[in-house]
Amino acid sequence: MTSGRVNPNFRLEDQGITGLGTVHYNLMEPALIEQALTHGEGRLGKGGAFLVTTGKFTGRSPQDKHVVRTPSVENDIWWENNAAQSPEGFDALLADMLEHMKGRDYFVQDLIGGADPANAIDVRVITELAWHNLFIRHMLRRPDREDLDSFVADWTIINCPSFKAIPEKHDCRSETVISMNFDKKMILIANTEYAGENKKSVFTLLNYILPEKGIMPMHCSANHATGNPVDTAVFFGLSGTGKTTLSADPERTLIGDDEHGWSDRGTFNFEGGCYAKTINLSAEAEPEIYATTEKFGTVIENMVFDEETFDLDFDDDSLTANMRCAYPLHYISNASKTALGGHPKNIIMLTCDAFGVLPPIARLTPAQAMYHFLSGFTAKVAGTERGVTEPQPTFSTCFGAPFMPRRPEVYGNLLRDKIAKHGATCWLVNTGWTGGAYGTGQRMPIKATRALLTAALSGELNDAEYRKDVNFGFEVPMSVEGVPDLLLDPRKTWEDKAAYDAQAEKLVQMFADNFAQYIPYIDEDVKAAALG
Repeated sequence: MTSGRVNPNFRLEDQGITGLGTVHYNLMEPALIEQALTHGEGRLGKGGAFLVTTGKFTGRSPQDKHVVRTPSVENDIWWENNAAQSPEGFDALLADMLEHMKGRDYFVQDLIGGADPANAIDVRVITELAWHNLFIRHMLRRPDREDLDSFVADWTIINCPSFKAIPEKHDCRSETVISMNFDKKMILIANTEYAGENKKSVFTLLNYILPEKGIMPMHCSANHATGNPVDTAVFFGLSGTGKTTLSADPERTLIGDDEHGWSDRGTFNFEGGCYAKTINLSAEAEPEIYATTEKFGTVIENMVFDEETFDLDFDDDSLTANMRCAYPLHYISNASKTALGGHPKNIIMLTCDAFGVLPPIARLTPAQAMYHFLSGFTAKVAGTERGVTEPQPTFSTCFGAPFMPRRPEVYGNLLRDKIAKHGATCWLVNTGWTGGAYGTGQRMPIKATRALLTAALSGELNDAEYRKDVNFGFEVPMSVEGVPDLLLDPRKTWEDKAAYDAQAEKLVQMFADNFAQYIPYIDEDVKAAALG
């Protein structure tokens, strides 16, 4: 039995997937919420938002991601970062999943990854949970309804949380698995209800496909000046550095908050929605994102709420600090209708330095930009993870190591070449601590960070006076209107200058130790940047 709209020549049966219960094709938001409520998958919240919990898994499982080791990809995959799975293990996993699925209802969305039609891929997502179908309908791009009649997918994702893998039979690490087979153009996800695995599997896929076409895939947010797509800025950053918050500038047009490509035609969003962290979200600081939490169809993931009023508690992280909301891009009033921009005029690399060493903004040479891009630095703070009692460095190359199927230098070289060709200005922006490390100093004022970004994007900093940072060699402005001069020199914000010097020396060494792995693969100018 089936419902919904689908290409009559591209049903699941045409893909060899048979014996299921009712298959719902390309249901829209009201029908998906109706199905999710019928199946007891969550609660209807204020404004028609859908409230869910994801059980054991409240975040991604990077250790359970696998790439099937076939001759076609053998020499291209960064195997130190991507666990291999045998073709035989994948085939057994697929067969057992399909057998497990028989008799059960499933939901299908036929969607697009990429706003640039010349570089987009068509993706079919098959989910056991109706709310996962709603989530991925938000996150990827939706074809026009009439185009569904002829839709044929390039890739297929099957997500079955109720299925548990058998490591010794399926050649995987645990009962949870995310497996990507480039020969069969399939991704299998099992034993996790965390919805982010759906979207990040598509990102990983594009991170493999696009570099062969000379396109730079980027884990970044992006915006452009209102009415002027040529003035585009991209914001690289790991979780917690402000990527979503700082790109949501009411004075600029939002292209997207997480995943983009940079082609010869310019910048384009991979997605059709946003997946924002909601911990400590406030109507005052981020009114547009806050407003989405009471809009129809927004998926509210792992948030505590009042059982009587359904008011959300944005400060209660008892389920997870990684609580989120997923919503379509058009819920943000200044979002781009095309999700396209020009070549980046400014590239911002965001870091949350809990050591209190880095300045709030610095201008990078192209070689320094590649160094910091390959480093992908931020810091964990005490209390964020069990056993973390002082700031700990986190180096996630290209600001997204878990999603990088190719070696980091592939992406680093692409970025270097595009910066050289299009003349982008690169900035390092620290949203972390000042006046001391975490526990002693204080968080960088968001007002100051916004003022510095405005000055950088407007061109005000082009003619500023700069000093050379003694620790990292980049340029730091001496004065910026609206920002205290003291804040621009982190050493001066510390009462104990000797303690700052010791902390800075320690951080420089952490960078050097991490970067040693890339030295054999990089050019001399980047080596010089690495050596200061």
